[in-house]
Amino acid sequence: MKRRYSIRFFLEQAFKGLTRNSVMSVASIAVLMSCLIVLGSFSLLIMNINVNLDKIAELNEIMVYCEYDLTEEQIVEVENNIKGLDNVGTVTRITKDESLQTMKEESGEYADLYSDITAENNPLCDSFEIVYKDLDETAVFNLEAELRNITGVRKINSVYKVAKTIDSLKSGIMLVFIWFLVILFVVSIFVIINTIKLAVYSRKNEITVMRYVGATNGFITYPFIFEGVIIGGAASALAFAIQSYIYVYIEKMAATDMQMITVLTYKEIWPLLVAGFLIIGILTGVIGSVASLRKYLKS
Repeated sequence: MKRRYSIRFFLEQAFKGLTRNSVMSVASIAVLMSCLIVLGSFSLLIMNINVNLDKIAELNEIMVYCEYDLTEEQIVEVENNIKGLDNVGTVTRITKDESLQTMKEESGEYADLYSDITAENNPLCDSFEIVYKDLDETAVFNLEAELRNITGVRKINSVYKVAKTIDSLKSGIMLVFIWFLVILFVVSIFVIINTIKLAVYSRKNEITVMRYVGATNGFITYPFIFEGVIIGGAASALAFAIQSYIYVYIEKMAATDMQMITVLTYKEIWPLLVAGFLIIGILTGVIGSVASLRKYLKS
């Protein structure tokens, strides 16, 4: 009568195998964890680059700088003229004192360089931040021309051309990054599988003995499959913990020191990390184990 073995039995055999070959088991987990962290980091980089490219491509702001010697009444007149234009959505005035304060705050430890500048000798000018309504190219160019013709306007800065260029290049940029990710993924899988093969190779005598005493291919294979699952699961858990710590640190740093950069929140990315790490980790662990056993199971 053929004996049946439970999942619990194969799990016990898998843990015994991992314990007996602890050095190679730890090496397999470490290599798989490292590859997952590299893959995860690059994937998150691509996701955040895509978000920022979308953000830049959607910029609809124009900065208008006034002449230096305008009086308060003339500045108010410039503001009213801007608000009277058709394609203008919102207008925010930034006084030269506010600009100076912003420069000091952004200078950090070098803020003392501006200590001699006061409201009386402030070399900056008042400016206006304009958000326009119509994103059509002709409408934006017409608005820029109208702004230049307003008396008291010294210059304007528009990111529309830059935004349009980035938008047109976005597909190409993302394609390059995705190809890099695919190549990195293939290389990582190759490294992981070969590391697991080394672990299995170190136990070839054990497998040969099992073959001699009449063990079936399934009896030999199942413990190794469970070992692959355990190695993949352990590596995935460690990679997720390390990746989470790194990402949360970067997220906090971006919120304080790199406010111009948009970073996806941890709440948005952690489910993707968990799913990606578990799928890649466990699959590669199982595939590596099965692929490594094939040559030893041939009759």
